[in-house]
Amino acid sequence: MKNFKELTLLLVEDEDSIRESMQEVFGSVFQKVISASNGDEGLKKFKKFSPDIVIADIMMPIMDGLEMSRQIKEFSKNTPVVILSAYSEKEKLLKAIDVGIDKYVIKPIDMDELFVVLEQIVKTKIIGADIIEISGGYSFNQTKKVLVKNGVEIALTKKELAFISLLVKRIGTLVLTEEIRNVVWFGEKVNDPAVRTFIKRIRDKVGAGLIKNSPGLGYKIELKK
Repeated sequence: MKNFKELTLLLVEDEDSIRESMQEVFGSVFQKVISASNGDEGLKKFKKFSPDIVIADIMMPIMDGLEMSRQIKEFSKNTPVVILSAYSEKEKLLKAIDVGIDKYVIKPIDMDELFVVLEQIVKTKIIGADIIEISGGYSFNQTKKVLVKNGVEIALTKKELAFISLLVKRIGTLVLTEEIRNVVWFGEKVNDPAVRTFIKRIRDKVGAGLIKNSPGLGYKIELKK
């Protein structure tokens, strides 16, 4: 479980007692646990906090777990999602597979079993996917938080690495400026000129071709073709 200490978990569960008890257990293991009571709230918190792993109930008000997971996977396909459900019907399972769910766990939840599932996900989906190959001869080591170009490490500050890590996690999709503020500056009020200056400084270090931008919206990094 030592690998969990560096990870953020998003827990989405509409039953208060279950959510609170699970959050207490996970809180002693993960670096940070963020909770939500329905899929709509979960999706908003996912976009705001960019967690490493998502655990969600399947049946929830406003937006269910499958729809929330589908939208998460649309712009962050590599983020592991575990669905919890009292339903064991084949139809529900097949729909979860179609959405791209990484694991499907039947209620009532055995926490020991769930931790085995999470350990497997961390090993295969996070640690196992350590090196991300990026276009232009770049690669990023997700565990060591190191950006490399043609075998040479590029020295970056903690905030600069947080920015690159976020874009790598969302690789191939546009990351909105507001999300960048939340992740890099933890929601601190930073105006658009300051964000642009920050990114220009990174581009001066890494080269102009790595970070693509959509004016007024956000930034992205492309996967190696």
